[in-house]
Amino acid sequence: MNTDVKQILQQVHSGACSVDDALLALKTAPFEDVGFAKVDLHRRVRQGAAEVIYGAGKTAAQIAKILDVMRRNGQERVLITRLSAQNAAELARTHGVRYDETARIGLLGEMPQPDGIGRIVVATGGTSDIPVAEEAALTAQSLGNTVVRLYDVGVAGLHRLLAHTDEIMDASVIIAVAGMEGALASVIGGLADCPVIAVPTSVGYGASFGGVSALLAMLNSCAAGVSVVNIDNGFGAGFLASRINHMEVKK
Repeated sequence: MNTDVKQILQQVHSGACSVDDALLALKTAPFEDVGFAKVDLHRRVRQGAAEVIYGAGKTAAQIAKILDVMRRNGQERVLITRLSAQNAAELARTHGVRYDETARIGLLGEMPQPDGIGRIVVATGGTSDIPVAEEAALTAQSLGNTVVRLYDVGVAGLHRLLAHTDEIMDASVIIAVAGMEGALASVIGGLADCPVIAVPTSVGYGASFGGVSALLAMLNSCAAGVSVVNIDNGFGAGFLASRINHMEVKK
């Protein structure tokens, strides 16, 4: 159950909050229509994490308007993915948004203290996969996770990965990011006792078909416990890894 809702119910149970006050806290409008967007204000209540802004295709003015709505409604931290450097510069000036150029992620507010059950390892086959990996890593960190980065540990030099066996064995979730033939996910899946999220990237020569080869290889992995997200979808992998790392027993 979402932490915010649980806290309200616990306060009602203890007498610290009246039923009417609790109802008021849960009755706020579920979204705000700003014309070009309907900003989801109840997503954190429903899903445990607030809405994330997908920056591609939006103007700086549009993103700024969405940010204003979110902050006005109590969202302390806002993540903006696939943000262009030009829009980031404008949002840094008007809203204080910090920008990671490698991941193309903007962040308004401070990173939270980690509260996940363990560590999320983000591993890449090569250096060219790092932009997608950083999107995954920063997404996971913004959702309250400790992230360990293992970059350039692909199968072309398997000893590089095996030098990090301790980190792999200690992980709660592993995100394996690779292009070319996408073999890294299967190798890690054969070593780890935790869920492995495979992220195919569009890195590779012509026959990689913009990441389709890696995608198909990861979907056909013979290692158990490997799931796959879409090509270059570092955000999706980071979000899913965070959910796994925050699992609790439902009573």
